[in-house]
Amino acid sequence: MPKEASFLASSIGKKIVMAVTGIMLVGFVVGHMAGNLQLYLPAHGGEHPLDAYGHFLRTMLHGAGIWIARGGLLVAALLHIWAAVTLTKMNMEARPVAYKEVKSQASTLASRSMRVSGFIVLSFLVFHLLHLTLGKIGPFEEGKVFQNVVQGFQSPVISGFYILAMVCLFGHLRHGVWSMLQTLGLSHPSYNTLRDRLAFGVALLVVGANISFPLAVLAGFVKL
Repeated sequence: MPKEASFLASSIGKKIVMAVTGIMLVGFVVGHMAGNLQLYLPAHGGEHPLDAYGHFLRTMLHGAGIWIARGGLLVAALLHIWAAVTLTKMNMEARPVAYKEVKSQASTLASRSMRVSGFIVLSFLVFHLLHLTLGKIGPFEEGKVFQNVVQGFQSPVISGFYILAMVCLFGHLRHGVWSMLQTLGLSHPSYNTLRDRLAFGVALLVVGANISFPLAVLAGFVKL
């Protein structure tokens, strides 16, 4: 196979990996956001709906469901990062001599900052797991999801980092959904406007809802 054809085939394969794993990760982000909206629901019989939701996740398939989901998401995330890194390396090797002048005519700020925003979101994900899943940061009581969330977001530092990560997630998610739809075939000019609106809408919905959680706690709208 000629070198150019091999490069093209490898590039397309990695883009497909990014698109498929992107679907999995976007699905998780949207589902996670939807589940967390129960923060705004009132308690019933002394138990908050968020606690019941957490109990359901922990006991799904006799406790195996949560680990299957975590394992699948971990594999998807690692493959996504691998595809992104190798694609970047391939593009750099394809042109070892840098352009004298870079003009970002077709790219956007979100597309040019995907690696930076991705690193911040990844760092936040690690922090988030240590904070509200493993209970290694701040006050934490097993099974008390609502209490842990409210107590965590009462810290302006934690809330600030959360909001910063969500701002980065907006650009990353918008460009990611846009690119994912393009890779999956929605790249015709007739679909470009719809694709852009869909990507913007998904990113705005997820990030807007997520940012509302720490703001609601800091403002005293949601409290213990």
